[in-house]
Amino acid sequence: MPQNRVTMRKIREILRLAWSCKQTRKSIADSCGIGKTTVTDTLYRASAAGLSWPLPSDLDDELLESVLYPLHPRAITSRRTPPDWASLHNELLTHKNLTLMLLWQEYKEREPSGYQYSQFCDLFRYWRGKLDLSMRQEHRAGEKMFVDYCGQTLPIVDPATGEIVDAQVFVRTFSFFGAVPHCIVPDNLLSGVTKPCRYEPGINQTYQEMATHYGTAVIPARVRKPRDKPKVEAGVQFVQRFILAGLRHRTFFSLAEANAAIRERLELLNNRPFRKLPGTRKSRFEELDRPAMLPLPELPYQFAQWKVARVHIDYHVDVEGHFYSVPYRLVREQVDVRYTSATVECFHKGKRIASHPRSFVKGKFTTNPEHMPPAHLAYADCTPGRLISWASQTGKATTAVVESILSRRAYPEHGVRSCMGILSLGKRFGKDRLEAACERALFIRGVSYTSIKSILQNNLDQKPLPKQQELFTVTHDNIRGTDYYG
Repeated sequence: MPQNRVTMRKIREILRLAWSCKQTRKSIADSCGIGKTTVTDTLYRASAAGLSWPLPSDLDDELLESVLYPLHPRAITSRRTPPDWASLHNELLTHKNLTLMLLWQEYKEREPSGYQYSQFCDLFRYWRGKLDLSMRQEHRAGEKMFVDYCGQTLPIVDPATGEIVDAQVFVRTFSFFGAVPHCIVPDNLLSGVTKPCRYEPGINQTYQEMATHYGTAVIPARVRKPRDKPKVEAGVQFVQRFILAGLRHRTFFSLAEANAAIRERLELLNNRPFRKLPGTRKSRFEELDRPAMLPLPELPYQFAQWKVARVHIDYHVDVEGHFYSVPYRLVREQVDVRYTSATVECFHKGKRIASHPRSFVKGKFTTNPEHMPPAHLAYADCTPGRLISWASQTGKATTAVVESILSRRAYPEHGVRSCMGILSLGKRFGKDRLEAACERALFIRGVSYTSIKSILQNNLDQKPLPKQQELFTVTHDNIRGTDYYG
């Protein structure tokens, strides 16, 4: 498989944006963080395969990949002849609807052994790099919604502790409009990109899912290119000067109170008459933008977070400290986890393989019995009996700790993770010290991996155990003996 091939999730997004949202190839490339040639190639392959949107419900990631990439592409080596960049640049300036794609196609007809499209564009941009042209942007009504953080924050005071928290102010949102724009342009996508990740760089999956729900597209502005989003830059100034400055003398003790005050100032701003044009911001929006925008869906988007998790040996995945089961056959496999305030769903290669009610109890397990293997053959080397046998090689106290952990779980296998962690401490600190630490943990009733690790790290295992103080008789003139009450 080629190393640079995009993921199936991103391919589905390309097809959605092209066939459902009617976005251009450049917009799709910007939204997905890929090259336009990749978009073109993907759409060509999908059309050749007879696909249409929406994709069939039974078309999982593996089948989609086999449909789009039935054969390995052949490497083509050729002699490349550079074009006349100056001539091409003059043509672009002269003809309004001319594109680099058309110029490249004409170039390839003249020079079949010439550059491919991506390198053709890179070389042209490099040649044109010293030209910094500024173009006045014109936006169609209802087309784009620009999103940005406001640099200035709003302080929120905790009424119980007096602690001050600086709250970020967002400019622009959906429900206030009562409609959906055709595309969203975030500020450099800083809030919509996951941190650098080897598995799934690109648009945050939660952000993309929200866009899919509302039928819109996410097209980020270029990094350090404020001219890509001049409208929102002006909007930020309005917020800072009219709303935040107008609230500078007020103290807020909750986000709800601050939001109510911001909305009040926002209504004043939107209903304030223009100085040079008739009407207000609100009237212009109702007249021009709202009729051109997409309708809101029947149900609002339910916020969900995504993470990539590795299925542990006990066939559970960790979601914020709570463990949820998946089919045992996926042990050590990588799955996508989608979790809301009410549910946790696990997906493997695009298929949902588990669903659980959300639990916020840390350290506990939610297990579907159907996910459990017969006799737990998938991890025979780590059965409770074998763990106890391994613990006995260290000592009686270590064995007692392992038995205690396994006995406290509804399913003994849920204690495998903790027990393996405790036994691994013997490799780091030595079996003698581990045995002494387990003895102290039993004495203080702190039988857990965290407690035993803390004992070893603080060298408490090398100190004698505290003994119960012996009672002895104290003689003093002010103390009455037992005979006094006889």
